[in-house]
Amino acid sequence: MPENAAEPAARRAVEAVWRIESAKIVAALTRIVGDLDLAEDVAGQALLEAVEQWPARGVPRNPAAWLTAVAKRRALDGGRRRDLLDEHYSAIARDLDRDASHVDGDAWDPDRIDDDVLRLMFVACHPVLGRTAQVALTLRVIGGLTTEEIARAFMIPTATVQQRIVRAKKTLSAAKVPFEVPPRAEFANRLGAVLNVLYLVFNEGYAASSGPEWMRADLGAEALRLARILAELVPREPEPHGLVALMELTAARFGARTTSTGEPILLADQDRTRWDRAQITRGAAALARADAIGRGRGPYALQAAIAECHARAATFEDTDWKTIVLLYEALAQIAPSPVVELNRAAAVSMAYGPAPALEHVDRLVADGDLAGYHLLPSVRGELLRQLGRIDEARAELLEAARLAGNERERAVLTAKAEELGT
Repeated sequence: MPENAAEPAARRAVEAVWRIESAKIVAALTRIVGDLDLAEDVAGQALLEAVEQWPARGVPRNPAAWLTAVAKRRALDGGRRRDLLDEHYSAIARDLDRDASHVDGDAWDPDRIDDDVLRLMFVACHPVLGRTAQVALTLRVIGGLTTEEIARAFMIPTATVQQRIVRAKKTLSAAKVPFEVPPRAEFANRLGAVLNVLYLVFNEGYAASSGPEWMRADLGAEALRLARILAELVPREPEPHGLVALMELTAARFGARTTSTGEPILLADQDRTRWDRAQITRGAAALARADAIGRGRGPYALQAAIAECHARAATFEDTDWKTIVLLYEALAQIAPSPVVELNRAAAVSMAYGPAPALEHVDRLVADGDLAGYHLLPSVRGELLRQLGRIDEARAELLEAARLAGNERERAVLTAKAEELGT
């Protein structure tokens, strides 16, 4: 490969490996060095070395193992410089000896640190942190989301997210929180936060808040994998099974949501023969497992039931929208939020027509809780279009396109607006 082509190719390889494997790498390092901030620091140093070395030397056969090994060496060197060769740094040395033969071979198995990722999630969701700090930190470390993406998810300023993450790391370090899955007695204090994080990570995979791709299927798959593990850890808790059901039933549509070139395909236009029927079956089984526990449906199980309604419909027109409206009404009672109300309005439009749905959306506009959220003008624009108020609809769709952070979604909204203009 010519030298001028090697560097961009190597940089793309570094970015791809980091996007897919960063949570596992940082989790493994945190277990060894006992400090999340230090783990992220040495992982960043390893990333810089990869950018410098891979263009000349080529991408290693096991790039994630290479990054992990280099990060361990950086941590070990730093420990020696500070004369802190304690048990953590002894553990690094032992790990380096064990990993030495795997960096350039096929034997290194990235799945061997899967449990580390789950441990790191429980660390980030420790009760010493407030709920918003727990979620922000875990989304950043486990989900790999940028602070901008997290800020969009919470509809708060990016600077606020940055401050929360920095403060959360310092708090964990000061409290000397152990790197471990907590005892069963402590699960209740952290389970809600862990479930919430997995839900938000999956949502980012389902519909990326920014960037050139509409979906991040790898992120959705990782969230689902962790949710399955969590559900098996707490088999008598209904909501982990409800969350698995929601993810399975939603991920079943991933293969039909984009064209071969990555352009979005909306639900009404999807080829349902491309939906993964095996995954739908697994999702229905997980929802039945949640129901069998007999404690009623929580927020995730209710959303799974909505996804199941879509999965059962042979065509878009066959969808049981009235049942979906009832499920959203139940969801609004136990987990009220303006986003739930917006989704409920969209379902009302399908079940009962655009006029009552628009009244519902206009109340959300007046409340102001969704100001700056691109899906509010998007839904309103579609309802206005159905009512024949074309100029207003076009203005709303253009506003939605302006607010959208994702390039693919912005293009879809712009195209809809332009179509109305003609």
